[in-house]
Amino acid sequence: AQTNRLIFRIMSEPQSVLFVCLGTKKEYYDKLVEYFSLTDTIVPGNICRSPMAEAVFAHMVKEKNLSTAIAPIDSAGTAGYHVGEKPDSRSAATCKKHGVPVNSRARKVSKSDFSKFDYILCMDESNLSDLKHMQPSGSKAVVQLFGDFDHKGERIIRDPYYGGAEGFEHNFKQVTRASEGFLKHLNLL
Repeated sequence: AQTNRLIFRIMSEPQSVLFVCLGTKKEYYDKLVEYFSLTDTIVPGNICRSPMAEAVFAHMVKEKNLSTAIAPIDSAGTAGYHVGEKPDSRSAATCKKHGVPVNSRARKVSKSDFSKFDYILCMDESNLSDLKHMQPSGSKAVVQLFGDFDHKGERIIRDPYYGGAEGFEHNFKQVTRASEGFLKHLNLL
């Protein structure tokens, strides 16, 4: 019955997707402190992975003429450290290199997102745990790892913030595969 309802919803109304990154777990920040002095620029949030996932997915949806089936598409972080900022320049440059436009500003996930979006797709298990904790009971959103849709089985999309360009390139490949896998999951490809 659940599958039939999902298929009916896909056929009858557009699906909406929110991409989320940044865990807020204390252990995450404790590890950062071991290697870096904490400043505003060290704590990421909706500037690397999720805006890249949003951009790649939106581009794929547009290229495949699926804009009427998927809307809105957005991204957010579980913490509000970079609200209003543009994506990390390396994330934007990687997308641009592949012809994918990036047009987002960082924002924090809100409780209303769980009723606004059909799917909230996150980048790692810390995000997943945080989102499940935040999710109001009875909300419509399916909260899941975006990497679950990667046909190569790479479920975790690691934060490339402290690495080089190769980390952003790897993320780009992951979110491209996951975007295609997610569209197949929705029976749109």
